[in-house]
Amino acid sequence: MLVHGFTEDRRIWYPILTGIENKYNWILPDLPGSGRSAFNRSLPELKDFAEALLAIINKENISKIVLIGHSMGGYISLAFAEKYQDKIAALGLFHSSSYPDSAEKKEARDKNIRFIQKNGALLFVEQAIPGLFSEDFKSLHPEEIHWLIERYANFGQDSLVLYLNAMKQRPATTGVLKSITKPVLFIMGEEDKAVPLKDALEQCHLPQISYIHILTHTAHMGMIENTSLCNSFIDQFLEQIPV
Repeated sequence: MLVHGFTEDRRIWYPILTGIENKYNWILPDLPGSGRSAFNRSLPELKDFAEALLAIINKENISKIVLIGHSMGGYISLAFAEKYQDKIAALGLFHSSSYPDSAEKKEARDKNIRFIQKNGALLFVEQAIPGLFSEDFKSLHPEEIHWLIERYANFGQDSLVLYLNAMKQRPATTGVLKSITKPVLFIMGEEDKAVPLKDALEQCHLPQISYIHILTHTAHMGMIENTSLCNSFIDQFLEQIPV
């Protein structure tokens, strides 16, 4: 299961699946409030979104699953693993972290909430998405940035505010990485400002089994900035997981 991040939906993963879409059984959910999934105000915490993943897993009669989450999707995957580790075959943190928000980050989330409430979702998306990419990528591929902004231009304002509040309030899940006995994949960007490389490197030694990949000249959107390598990393990781 590939779990998308903030201001995204299931389609963010489509480039990654090239060549391996028929090799594994994929589930790409739209989190509540994203894509085709309706907004649900009764899910105020990230652990509540983990319950949404559980509902999908149970409906599909899946006993063990590999969860790979991008950014906020990684936070949700960690929340799921904390409660339902027996259902985890392996875990992947794709530009994500087990650390809670710092005081500075919480202040930035509050600032973003006020901005969205004053100016709406479109202007926020237009300003936020370019900052997720490396400077080189932005200069070489402005059409990709524009395409992504257009794709998510209609994102729901209420959903964005709910996600920001949920991320702001999330607890540390470092203990999950310390206790998990299943393999954990780390994909991190050398130029990632949302999940700094330093933070990611501090955590990758915590699990018993870690697969670690650093994407050079890449920020927070490896699936777009460095598609072929990310495709290869995920494929290699999944090949190692016992069926």
